[in-house]
Amino acid sequence: MLFGKKNMKRYNVLLSRKIRNILLSDKTREFLIFLFFVLISFSFWMLQMLDDVYQTNFSMQVRLKNVPKEVVMTAELPSEITVRVEDRGTVLLNYMLGRSFYPLAFDFEDYDGGRSSVSIPLEEVKKKISAQLNTTTKLLAVRPDSLGFIYAKGSAKKVPVALDGQVTAGREFYVSEVKLEPDSVMVYAPENLLNTIHTVYTEPVSIKGVTDTITKQVKLQKIKGAKFVPATEKISVMVDMYSEKKVEVPIVGLNFPAGKALRTFPSKAQVYFQVGVKNFSSVTSDEFFIGISYDELLRNKGDQVILKLKKSPEYVGHLRIVPPAVDYLIEERFVKSDEE
Repeated sequence: MLFGKKNMKRYNVLLSRKIRNILLSDKTREFLIFLFFVLISFSFWMLQMLDDVYQTNFSMQVRLKNVPKEVVMTAELPSEITVRVEDRGTVLLNYMLGRSFYPLAFDFEDYDGGRSSVSIPLEEVKKKISAQLNTTTKLLAVRPDSLGFIYAKGSAKKVPVALDGQVTAGREFYVSEVKLEPDSVMVYAPENLLNTIHTVYTEPVSIKGVTDTITKQVKLQKIKGAKFVPATEKISVMVDMYSEKKVEVPIVGLNFPAGKALRTFPSKAQVYFQVGVKNFSSVTSDEFFIGISYDELLRNKGDQVILKLKKSPEYVGHLRIVPPAVDYLIEERFVKSDEE
């Protein structure tokens, strides 16, 4: 242990002596002198460069103050603007590194003249910007070059929300329900604009191949000058699995004159269809109707007539009639007269 400490102390003494010899050598002194003159040259070059005139961009925040509680902003001022200026490099460096700008504050009361749409003159914006710049700084441009806002005072109504898009189910499934929550929103806008808004639509949505219930958030399509509360919607897509079922449906003649009747062979047809599991047990043959009109038979050229469903539930799909066509006869029937 003691031997190790002695070796460590000796090593530190030798290392210190070696470093001191290197720093005091002629080559090191020459390098340090060279580095000193390089730094002086760089400093003079930087001063010369910063004395030239340059252009640059920087951002300034924007604020609207003293907005009354009863006022709803439907289109607000931008949160910041971009300013392009020209000046000597030393001044621009001070802007970028050492100087902070105050937000450009505009008082709502100065523009509340009964108009719902307000445009702030560009000269007023430039005046507020110039007040924070050096007198030597030249203001070249402001982006955006126009500032304004739209507000409403007590003008609001409830408007239904509709889905803008397409929702499809996966193979062997069907979309049983598409639910929007909430189903309506409050719309705030100037009265003349509010009167034109009857429905609010979601942003375009494309949901394909759904095989299980899904939920997603979607924004509402913007209308300039209008504000929606809430500004987003929750879309819930419910699907159900198809099952095949069949029912037996009578074939009925329609609009036959007195004394004539329809007879088909067979008199009933099988209707095959796909239906969701939740409606499988409740669907019955009474919800289907196969009818053949007298005029249709008069126009028919063959011995058979093609069967068509006149009525079926909305929640069934892939309908198929078996047989698709039947033989038929138009029978003459005796009708008693009132005198008999």
